[in-house]
Order: sequence, then C-alpha cells, then structure tokens
Amino acid sequence: MKIAVCLKRTPDSESRFRIAANGAAIDETGLKFDIDDFASYAVEVALQINEKQGPGETVAFAVGPDSVQETLRKAMSMGVDRAIQLKTDATTYDGLAIAKALAAELKAGGFDLILFGKHAFDTSGGVAGTATAELLGVACVTAASKLEIANGKGTARRELEGVAEIDEFSLPAVVTIDEGIARPRYPSLKGIMAAKKKPLETKPAQLGQPRVTVKKMELPPDRPPGRIIGDGVAAVPELVRLLRTEAKVL
Repeated sequence: MKIAVCLKRTPDSESRFRIAANGAAIDETGLKFDIDDFASYAVEVALQINEKQGPGETVAFAVGPDSVQETLRKAMSMGVDRAIQLKTDATTYDGLAIAKALAAELKAGGFDLILFGKHAFDTSGGVAGTATAELLGVACVTAASKLEIANGKGTARRELEGVAEIDEFSLPAVVTIDEGIARPRYPSLKGIMAAKKKPLETKPAQLGQPRVTVKKMELPPDRPPGRIIGDGVAAVPELVRLLRTEAKVL
C-alpha cells in the first residue's frame, strides 16, 4: 500500500511556555519540539499496516518552515520511507490553508490511505484532516481508535460517549487517528542513521491566502491560592455556601 502520513511539529506538552515579544506567538527559546502525539500514533499505524500487508511505501508530509525537517527526519528514523516538506516562511495557523497545500500535493500521489492525527496538541483545531479529505473528494473517518485495512476497504472503530461506532469505507480515504490505537516505536540507532540517507524533498506550499491569523496570545491567569475554611463536618455549610456564591458550581 502507498500511505501518506501528515505530521505537525509541536512543542513538548510538559514545557513551560512564554509569550514571544510580538505577543502573537510562543517564545520557542529553549522549547523541545517533536512530532505531535496524535501524529506519532498515525506514523505507527501506517508502519504497522505496511509491515502486515507486505511491500509498500510510507511517505511523511509536513507544512512549515525548515524547522519541520527535524520532525520529518524523526518519522523516517521510525521507518517512514521518504518525506516531503511543503515549505512556508512561518508557522501557519489556518487549517484550511494547510489542507489546501496538502491536497494540492497529495492529489497526484496515488495514495491508498492518508493518515492524520486526530488534532494537534497546540491548536486542537482538527481541521486539516477533514478538510483535506473534502478537497480530495475521498471518504473520511475521524478519531479512529482501531483500524483494519484489507482488500481495498477499511474498517475503523470510533469511541463515542458511552458507545463505540464501527465504520466501513472504501479506499482511497483519509483517517484521523485517536490515542490508544498504537504505541509509537522508538527510533533505533540503525533507523536514525538510515534516516540521514532517506530522501527529504522540499517544495513550496500552495497555501493560497490564509484566512485565519493569530493577533494575540495570552497565558491563562494564575490559579488563586487555596484556603482552609474549617475542619470536619462543621465546615460543610460554609463550603456549600462558597461553592454556590463564589465558585458558582452548585
């Protein structure tokens, strides 16, 4: 099978964030970046499918400035065959513009399956995968927690509130991947060395005119300090009053 995996470079979720001097982006100084968690699950799913089905090709795509090349090399060190950077001058926040750039590149690629993460850690937009499917005119299944491919068809399981949904679809298709589907493998030393020799092609991204821009970023306010209002059952009436009048959760 020929599988495309669309990646995003995001900062480590355990990082301590600061706002950049322009007030409209995070300060990347000292931040550690990696493949977004959901996208890393998608990489693992793609690799497992081709390992199970026999000879195939897995290609990683990323839209962004040259810093995304590190992310693409990481995917190749995991086992992806080659990678394509759709280059932009800066990080783009418009999910539809990103989808247009990806669709323009993917439409002639002859891919049987195109995988995305469910959404990215930094924006949680969840737009790029579904919009790419729409632009390509292919089926789309979102938030798959299990995926089986056989005989030109796919079966995906989606976890909903209290139930599970099973979707069947024909290929080619776009599937966005949820957590729990697979544990991403660690790159081996052999894989890291091999990734340096694998092809990484850079092309200009056909974004069009982005319609979403970030004007301002703010960190959430510090959480107010806790306070002790009493001891034992005698404190319950005051606690209830505060939950009603101050916290307004009752």
